[in-house]
Amino acid sequence: MTAVLEVKNLHAGVDGNEILKGVNLTIRQGEVHALMGPNGSGKSTLGYVIAGHPHYEVYEGDILFNGESILDLEPDERAKLGIFLAFQYPVAIPGVSFANFLRAAVSSVRGYRDKVREEMERTGEFKEVGSELIPMREFRKELMETMDRFNVDRSFARRYLNDGFSGGEKKRGEVLQMAMLKPKIAILDESDSGLDIDALRVVADGINKLVADGMGALLITHYQRILNYVKPDKVSVFYDGRVVLTGGPEVAQMLEEKGYGWVEEHLDELEAKEMANS
Repeated sequence: MTAVLEVKNLHAGVDGNEILKGVNLTIRQGEVHALMGPNGSGKSTLGYVIAGHPHYEVYEGDILFNGESILDLEPDERAKLGIFLAFQYPVAIPGVSFANFLRAAVSSVRGYRDKVREEMERTGEFKEVGSELIPMREFRKELMETMDRFNVDRSFARRYLNDGFSGGEKKRGEVLQMAMLKPKIAILDESDSGLDIDALRVVADGINKLVADGMGALLITHYQRILNYVKPDKVSVFYDGRVVLTGGPEVAQMLEEKGYGWVEEHLDELEAKEMANS
């Protein structure tokens, strides 16, 4: 079954301050949907709300995954369904190796922890620490093969998570996480941020491989440049907390030529067309 993530008339914000003002958006597995807009328009907020960040409140509307609302699900439950959020600024966690972090994440998403917990409740027997994790030999083999395929240096496994990483290394790490967790839909929050051209190509190559494997991507970006390497199926323009225009790759090229000032000048006209097509 092809996974579909639908955002319907979504109003959300913080402490009563509405940031998302009626968002309608559909992301399908196996497709790239680019979301472009100026700073402060609410693009990152949309990603956080889809992933279930507790800082944000939903005032109206819904988020559906395969037709079922996910608003009542915790972030880890959404991750188990197959939703992943790649951060614009990944957090460093000194003292936690990348390999140990990934092993715990993979074990949780694939249900190892739940199986051990259920068995303990059923039998009343205590399981030793580590039994809730994917077996080390199996995990290490998969990790090494995945790192090789996605051009991630094997030394990443021993390094502390994002600690002392360059911008390019952090984004490669996000690609590695997606490759191991195998989400159905990923929200990529400005994956091109802070990257030089070589790092951008490596990250874009990883995203293309994941989409070819069947992942759907909501690619949030300001600029056209990553779309030169990751070809979108659809492009939506986000302005003042809502989608005001959706089309094909030509929309990104138009924005590159005319800028976001053009969107503001034609906002009423664009919104009327978008509503008519939705």
